[in-house]
Amino acid sequence: MLRFHFTDADLARVRVASGPDPFWETVLGVQLLSRPGPRSFGEWRARARTELLRRGADGPARLVGAAAPPARYFPDFLTPAEGGQGLTAGLEALRATPPARLGRELTMASRTRRLPSWFAGLAVGERSCLDELTEAVRRVHDTVIRPDWTHVTATVEADRMLRARALRDGGIAGLLESLRPMLDWRPPTLYVRYPEGRDIHLDGRGLCLVPSFFCHGSPVALADPTLPQVLVYPIARTEGPDASPVGADRRRKQLAGLLGRTRARVLTALQDSATTGELARVLRISAASASEHVRALREVGLVHDNRVGGHVIHSLTPLGTALLHGGPQHPDPA
Repeated sequence: MLRFHFTDADLARVRVASGPDPFWETVLGVQLLSRPGPRSFGEWRARARTELLRRGADGPARLVGAAAPPARYFPDFLTPAEGGQGLTAGLEALRATPPARLGRELTMASRTRRLPSWFAGLAVGERSCLDELTEAVRRVHDTVIRPDWTHVTATVEADRMLRARALRDGGIAGLLESLRPMLDWRPPTLYVRYPEGRDIHLDGRGLCLVPSFFCHGSPVALADPTLPQVLVYPIARTEGPDASPVGADRRRKQLAGLLGRTRARVLTALQDSATTGELARVLRISAASASEHVRALREVGLVHDNRVGGHVIHSLTPLGTALLHGGPQHPDPA
């Protein structure tokens, strides 16, 4: 169990990251390639492996995987805080990692597993090794993460809207409690399911919650308690509608029913997420009618549901957002 200990100052500094972090997504995505994972990632894994081979990036992927395997510990320098500002800023921060930190964190990694001999040069701060690792992260990201970035960002944004709603309705306690059962908020301590027992005293630094598309199972935290603290947690991933010919034909018939005025208003209203009752009040329709329209939108992959406390919150999927706005709205992780 991971235990975050909060002061009043920490509670004032709890926040949700502004979007997906390209470094966490890359590292966690590579980990998914090296071990069995949820079936929902099966298609992505097959496509990612094919693309890595086709584009000659399988070597860089092995290097990143060796640096950050799906183990209890991997070096924190692989997920720099600057990654939250975009891929370029994070790559610059990774490339500028001080040799002392490289040596310290790789020594910790060597206590949990045997590192390939290549890492000896990195551990003493050899510039060529650090440049090679930085370039490997960039190539892996560009090959298997960037192509899905619009979907990743839109899905993370849907989760952010749920957290914003929980914060609005219940304050910081509501935000933290919305992440059950992954987290258990028992003031002044946040308990997190984790493969090891550890206490982290935030001491006024606060905590950044990072919703992640490629994270699955348990949340992930930094190992070094002196760093700005983050907690990366898995989100509910939305799947696209059935891609089979039968499914495509069914979708064409179902989408024809979306041209009605009321259903278009429901789709628009769900930009900010809502319960069925809220939709009914805002649109001045009956709860039964709101439920029927949401169900129709959900069946064609435009809306998905999340349970927060005792409420079911409806939000747009990436497909719903694209249909409403006429195309992808999210930039690459520059």
